[in-house]
Amino acid sequence: MYSPYGLEVSDSCLECKIRSSGYFCEFDAELVKAFESLKYATVFPKGAVLFVEGQSPRGVFMICSGRVKLTTCSVDGKALITRIAEGGEVLGLSSAVSGRTYMVTAETLVPCQVNFIKRDDFLRFLKENGAACLRVAEHLSNNYNNAFEQVRSLGLSHSASEKLAKLMLEWCAKDGKETAAGIGLKLTLTHEEIAQLIGASRETVTRLLADFKRKQMISVKGSTLIIRDKPKLLAMVTS
Repeated sequence: MYSPYGLEVSDSCLECKIRSSGYFCEFDAELVKAFESLKYATVFPKGAVLFVEGQSPRGVFMICSGRVKLTTCSVDGKALITRIAEGGEVLGLSSAVSGRTYMVTAETLVPCQVNFIKRDDFLRFLKENGAACLRVAEHLSNNYNNAFEQVRSLGLSHSASEKLAKLMLEWCAKDGKETAAGIGLKLTLTHEEIAQLIGASRETVTRLLADFKRKQMISVKGSTLIIRDKPKLLAMVTS
């Protein structure tokens, strides 16, 4: 079944055809059934806000499909994207468990199917199911490691160009596809969003992309990014 946004959706977790390898997608049938009885499934368009930084935790949001950017803002309004979450991930988990306010704002980058579970229902589900508690611990541990890697990347990189090169290499490793022209990637982020990922200004990202093109390290056609010279990018982050 498809949503009005052209997104393939599934009403049942047990019969889901888009089921990912996420932390809560791999429960046995009984746990999946119990999980499903608590959820509220919704399809969101691009640009929908799931929750806002500083808001009291209403519950957790499990991404069935799509991509969601997590953003934090300083008092002067400067934004930093802390992570791009994808299918199988659960958002708001730390806040739901601790009772503290959401630490980031979650906004869909593309149409997404999301399962929402109220905080009280979710906590009760954890108390009654040890396997679910273990998955939560794994998820929180993974989030901690991701946060550490981001802090190390932002703090130890010497320049914006090195940070951008690192980001492109991460994209290559995760989603890159070999083509005759180089490694192909789908570029779904704006220059502003890329800037928020690496802690730079939009103008800096635009200038660096133009410089990378001039040096024939990359090429961009529409929404397709081609990494033409991966060794040059590697040299930028290892020098």
